[in-house]
Amino acid sequence: MAPEYGEPVTTPRTPEGTVLRTAHTADATPAELGAARALMDLAFDGDFSDDDWTHGLGGMHAFVHDREGTLLAHGSVVQRRILHNGRSLRAGYVEAVAVRPDRQRLGLGGQIMDALEGIVARAYDLGALSPSDEGEKLYRAHGWVTWTGSVGTLGPNGVEPMPDEDPPMLWHADLDAAHPLFIDWRDGDVF
Repeated sequence: MAPEYGEPVTTPRTPEGTVLRTAHTADATPAELGAARALMDLAFDGDFSDDDWTHGLGGMHAFVHDREGTLLAHGSVVQRRILHNGRSLRAGYVEAVAVRPDRQRLGLGGQIMDALEGIVARAYDLGALSPSDEGEKLYRAHGWVTWTGSVGTLGPNGVEPMPDEDPPMLWHADLDAAHPLFIDWRDGDVF
């Protein structure tokens, strides 16, 4: 029987003694969101801006806590629009993935990605994310691939090619790299 929305769930990759909870931003507690924001600062060594945090809000979150309730890992997926070859695709964009530095390499990042990929598979046309150098190995292990075509955005001034942008990684995307990928505009980093 499937768990109710927002209830703790376990996956085959749930490390011993942890609890995974998924919730929409509107259903997450202020304490959970505050702990997740603090985790971003800790895990990214202060290199995680308020814009970066805002990008991870408004969608579904995955929280991994220990038995005492301490947040060990977090990630979120939000909806974005990707235009490709005349189609507008609903993309589940993965944001704000982090694991406490003292708990890395124990499967918690994989647990977060399993939960987020499940959401992407059920609700979106494809997954997309902009990897950190440290996170890229985790995403590749989960089947994410680097986009090899050109990228751009539909910005305030219309179509804006972004030839110097690092390409995103995609998941379950059957897109033709001969056609550019354009993503919706946002403040801060577009990808």
